[in-house]
Amino acid sequence: MKTVFRSPKRFPLTIALIVLNVAVYICTSIVSGDFLVTGDTVILQYGQVNLLVMNGWYWQLFTSMFIHANITHLAGNMLFLLIFGFKAEELFSSGEYVLIYLVSGLAGNLLTLLLGPDMVSVGASGAIFGVFGATIIYSRRAIGQSIISALLYSFFLLMISSGPEVNFAAHLGGLVIGLAIGYALALRRKPPAKYQYRFSYSPKP
Repeated sequence: MKTVFRSPKRFPLTIALIVLNVAVYICTSIVSGDFLVTGDTVILQYGQVNLLVMNGWYWQLFTSMFIHANITHLAGNMLFLLIFGFKAEELFSSGEYVLIYLVSGLAGNLLTLLLGPDMVSVGASGAIFGVFGATIIYSRRAIGQSIISALLYSFFLLMISSGPEVNFAAHLGGLVIGLAIGYALALRRKPPAKYQYRFSYSPKP
């Protein structure tokens, strides 16, 4: 029997997203003149300022996904993207991964609009929660197991990530859409084929 060795799988999309977020942060740091904290001018232009979005600055719904308030904010988000992203690339195609990331981030930002015109938000948290949600529910549903534990774990993580300066709406919106997309993708997959082996024995006369 010939043994086939496969080269280790790489994770280009996760690394690319991290590099993109870091590159954007470096650029905004140069503009802000401060590497530790992003300046107000950058946040007002490219973050999500609800009042401005409601007046036609719709690009902020997308650009704000790549803007971070400070170096700690960036580091925390990129760590979680590294953890959840690697798993997501094992489960989803490149197109599916990008779809989950962007649509979840957009959903979180749209839900943030409900917080009123005074709300200002930045960060990739909504998109990352979407990747996490899609990954955990897909993993359970694809192998025919109950999704209840996946839902409970997802919302437990949502609760413990809450805080006075955390955009709960973005996290919730991203998570819910990620769960929905992950579940839909699991339903579309054909279950692995199951084989039954039967043995018979006929004694010689």
